[in-house]
Amino acid sequence: MLTRRGFLKAGGLSLFGIGLMGGIPAFIAEAAAGEKQSRLYKGKKVLVCIFQRGAMDGLMAVTPFTDTYLQKARPNLFMSAAKSGGNGSLIDLDGRFGLHPAMKSFERAFADKQLAIVHGIGSPNTTRSHFDAQDYMESGTPFSKSTSSGWLNRAAGLLGHDAATPFTAVSLTSAMPRSFYGDNPALAISSLQDFAIQMRGNPAGANLAAKSFEDLYDQTASGLLQQTGRESFEAVKMLQKTNVKNYKPANGVVYPTSALGSSLKQIAQLIKMNVGLEIAFAESNGWDTHFNQGTVNGIFARNVTDLSESIMAFWHDLGALQDDVVIMSMTEFGRTVHQNGTGGTDHGRASCNFILGNDVAGGKVHGKVDTLAVENLEDGRDLAVTTDFRNVFSEVADKHLLLKNDKILFPDWKGSRIGVMNA
Repeated sequence: MLTRRGFLKAGGLSLFGIGLMGGIPAFIAEAAAGEKQSRLYKGKKVLVCIFQRGAMDGLMAVTPFTDTYLQKARPNLFMSAAKSGGNGSLIDLDGRFGLHPAMKSFERAFADKQLAIVHGIGSPNTTRSHFDAQDYMESGTPFSKSTSSGWLNRAAGLLGHDAATPFTAVSLTSAMPRSFYGDNPALAISSLQDFAIQMRGNPAGANLAAKSFEDLYDQTASGLLQQTGRESFEAVKMLQKTNVKNYKPANGVVYPTSALGSSLKQIAQLIKMNVGLEIAFAESNGWDTHFNQGTVNGIFARNVTDLSESIMAFWHDLGALQDDVVIMSMTEFGRTVHQNGTGGTDHGRASCNFILGNDVAGGKVHGKVDTLAVENLEDGRDLAVTTDFRNVFSEVADKHLLLKNDKILFPDWKGSRIGVMNA
């Protein structure tokens, strides 16, 4: 039997196991409608994480364009920052690193010191398996396969309060990401419009059927409606009443029609609705560029266009709420320094990531990237990992969400911060 407290903490009001394609069950809607609407969860800081699945080529996204070794290693993929290249030239960031021209929407944010880049970031585990590398990064324990929780779920548990809303941690994905596995309440919502929710990875709720949920509701409704449950029902009521289908972004913003654009648009809606969101997760797929990677055009250019334009649409849509939000990207590993025989790059080691926010130490490429001479390459072929991803993830989460316990957030990690967030 679940206690009332356990029911809440396990995501009892997250509507798990129901698979709602037609909206919110009537018995919940009726309970919500009977409660007085109150001021909800305003002023929360929000961390938005975007996982680029497939391993982004950090050397093409942010290119050390003065490195002659890279130019020789990539005769068909290397891009110049020379202005004579026109629209095909890299965007010179600092005289050494150039941003891919398809990421032009990032240029102003970098110049305004809202966008930081960390280069040479990756996992200390040398696996080149997509599945294992993603699992290690999302669990936050790169040398342990037995970790049952994800680092973002642990972050939710370190927020310093019991979740009084089912929307504290939300993934805009069809299934629960590994990052959110664990004992703390989390939601995977494929679409706010459909409100189709799955609780994969949350053992406390995954197997409860609609009938057992209704039984629990009947047994605990009076208690729930007196304290934190009232706010939960009000949050559900807000989702029911909000016309999410016809949402109009602020400032004339137009989101890309991609999966990532749609996810970030819905995260913006949740933030503006004040339903208590503090940690959000989205995915960007298709970064495994073994074949025909392209330069100005091609698979990679399409991916970085979508990534940068989706993030900046989200950022501009937030308007005055920008002070409350930080966006951070991540990818499981990078690509080889040398191009392969099919116009692409193979599984490598280090990559780069992007962090956007008003409290970010932006306008700088952080991290260490040595010249790409063979003696400096990891295994003689890859950009070396010089910054453990935990050094960055912990700093961003701790500084922005005011977390206090790195031993819980990243067990066995004893690294140091790199200064990507302002004091």
